[in-house]
Amino acid sequence: MSIKKKIPFIFSLVVLVILTTFSAIHYIRWENKVMERYESDISMITREVTYHVNRSKETTQFIEEMMGRELRTASIAVKHMIDDEYDNVTNEELVEIARELMLAHITLFAKSDDDIIGVRSSDPYQIDLSTKEWGYWYEAFSQLFDVQPVTVDEGQTLKHYWSGPIEIASSNPNHRDKWGYYYDGTTDFLINPYFRDEDVLDFERRFGPYSAIQHYESTREGLLELTVFNPNNFGKNEKTVNLNGNTYVRISEQPIWYGSYHYENTKTDAAHIKEAMDSKTTTYYKEMINGKEVQKSFVPVFSTTGEPFVVGVSYDYSVIGNQLKEDLMNQISVSALFFLLVLIISVLLSKSLTSPISYIADSVNEITKGNFNRKIELQRKDELGRLATDVNQLSQHLKEYIDDLEESKAIIQHQAYHDPLTNLPNRRYVQEKLQQLKEKAEVEGSNIALAFIDLDRFKQINDSLGHSQGDELICKVAKRIKQCFPPEIGIVARQGGDEFIILLDDMDQKTIETRMSSLLNNLEFPVNLLGTEVYIRASIGIAQYPTDTMNISELLTYADMAMYTAKAKGGNRIVVYNRHMKSRSDEQLHIESRLRKAIEQKEIEAVFQPIFDVESNQVVGAEALVRWEDATLGPVSPIDFIPLAEDTGLITDVWEQVMRKALQQVAEWNKKMDNPLTIAVNFSAKQFHEPKFMVNKVKELLSEFHVKPEWFEIEITESILMYDTVNTIKALQELQQYGIKISVDDFGTGYSSLSYLNTLPINKLKIDQSFIQNIDENNNNSEIAEAIIKLAHTLKLEIIAEGVEKVHQKQFLVSHRCNRMQGYLFAKPLKAFDFAAII
Repeated sequence: MSIKKKIPFIFSLVVLVILTTFSAIHYIRWENKVMERYESDISMITREVTYHVNRSKETTQFIEEMMGRELRTASIAVKHMIDDEYDNVTNEELVEIARELMLAHITLFAKSDDDIIGVRSSDPYQIDLSTKEWGYWYEAFSQLFDVQPVTVDEGQTLKHYWSGPIEIASSNPNHRDKWGYYYDGTTDFLINPYFRDEDVLDFERRFGPYSAIQHYESTREGLLELTVFNPNNFGKNEKTVNLNGNTYVRISEQPIWYGSYHYENTKTDAAHIKEAMDSKTTTYYKEMINGKEVQKSFVPVFSTTGEPFVVGVSYDYSVIGNQLKEDLMNQISVSALFFLLVLIISVLLSKSLTSPISYIADSVNEITKGNFNRKIELQRKDELGRLATDVNQLSQHLKEYIDDLEESKAIIQHQAYHDPLTNLPNRRYVQEKLQQLKEKAEVEGSNIALAFIDLDRFKQINDSLGHSQGDELICKVAKRIKQCFPPEIGIVARQGGDEFIILLDDMDQKTIETRMSSLLNNLEFPVNLLGTEVYIRASIGIAQYPTDTMNISELLTYADMAMYTAKAKGGNRIVVYNRHMKSRSDEQLHIESRLRKAIEQKEIEAVFQPIFDVESNQVVGAEALVRWEDATLGPVSPIDFIPLAEDTGLITDVWEQVMRKALQQVAEWNKKMDNPLTIAVNFSAKQFHEPKFMVNKVKELLSEFHVKPEWFEIEITESILMYDTVNTIKALQELQQYGIKISVDDFGTGYSSLSYLNTLPINKLKIDQSFIQNIDENNNNSEIAEAIIKLAHTLKLEIIAEGVEKVHQKQFLVSHRCNRMQGYLFAKPLKAFDFAAII
């Protein structure tokens, strides 16, 4: 073959290889990108659908309770609108009442010899309807007719009332109903109002996942349908119920909960749903269904609010294939055009000198090896010059492409190891850096210190000023920490939220504590946010390797324990880990477990500290104090389990059990009293995080036990008044207007402020026992107690002294016009029986 033929042949072959390789790489990357986008779509859609499903379940529970209460109100209205004997009530009368009260229907149930049947109703299907085979529904009816509280687990129980869950009507399966049942013993029938169909289903349409599913099906290209499967029943024989001559499937047993299922492939889908549930991972398959090549994905969701479910996503695979095919054809067209151009140029150049061609070929060969910096220097205006320019441009494009890849890789690498808000190293970076420092420490015999930092009261600042200002505060705190610990001294990282980590390599204990103390001082300088000066404090826990542990993965855990110990001691301090903290942590977990069991079994007790009026020498009230004696732990001090209950969210359950026993006792005592006693109950700051719920619960319990508001007192500490002040004041004002008195307990030991005494709805001050017990027989150390009494008199507030144990303390208080006292001088906290003996 001649040189003129070899040159274009070889040159074209080289270019063809380059273009083919580049096209193949591009196609593979594009295919991966399309599939990643598809999987990302599925993940995002699943999260959205899961959120709506979970929100639907939570909202449905709330709506059911709300509807249940509305039905109880309707039941009472019906009772007053009809005769007490069903023989004197007509179905037509019930139709008119149902229309007037905006109910679907009203049914009256009465007892027969061995059944409870419908005797009157605005719904013809309900007449003579038997309920004997209705399971727990029949049990609930029987308990109502016995004028007993309903004890079945399902539904909602109120006084003389039970509301069943939303379910398909067994008398007419074409309907979905929400029922209520009321009986107070004054009629010969049970009143059953209920909502039907649109009144019930409208809530699911508004709060369920339907709108989200429809949105994605209509806007996502290639998305055929979304389906939420019931993994327990899909693909299996339907669990039908046969009642009152009707056959139907319960709502919870239906195989598909939400969405459509037009692309049916039941047997294969059921197998994939089972596999997804068993493996807890997403499963896929591709198959022709309804004339389309469908890609199906099944994502298992294990919800914390209810039963698990599986989200099915059906995609038209041809959309994915078309994207790949379109890009491939474009790439082939461009490559073919470019190759043709190169071939023509090479043929023309072959007629000229071979040296420029050889020069260009060598340059192309360098490009194929990844050397993009070599540029063809060929000063020609003919075809060779243009070819050289084209090759240079190709080299430049490839270089830019590779540079972009490297830059993207560097960005991803940085994001993987850094916090996006503060640009500090993140938790992953810390874990890998710890391993490196450990290897160094093993060789050099050095130590590693890890400091875990958590900001005190950050949540209150974040809630008050907003999340954007909270983020701004985190950035400013990060800057201050870095100023105290530059890179040559330590590694500063953000753990997440308001938590930071500092890694120190080979630093002695004294230097560590000195630098941490300097950091605390530096953080205390105020930060300006939106014109507000915010004061920052922090709790710091320190753990060291190998002093505290030889397992580097435990270092963060131990530092975390030390930090929580610092918080428990009031915060704004440094605590170094010791081995007793782990045993203390294990002990706390054991106490929490036993406390949960005690709450379930209603083992939380109340004792009563009498409050004496020394002027009349009478018991005028009592303070209810919580007590817990566990079968395994024995008596557990409130000092040990109350903070734990607050941290774990159990405080509301503990408080409610104390409230119930306290209210029950004061109601019983006051039946026999000419001058009624008052009962005081301590409230936790945690309860004021949901002030509306707390206020409604107090009113509900007072009503349940027939306790007048003026018999009840709420005891709060000064610290409650420091957080979310607006909502706290609003809640206290509502309770005070209701007739309840508000007392500030342990006054003088917290963040005392004279301003809130004038502005807040407070009726009483209780002098903390520490100020009383310090008073000796010569009235020394009495200044604070005397000042508090004078302050209360000036502000026209009632005053009570706690911890009175000696006669001279009583005499001092009487001489300063403080006549109400409690303490061991009069009586210790007593059980209800012993308290009754005193009064």
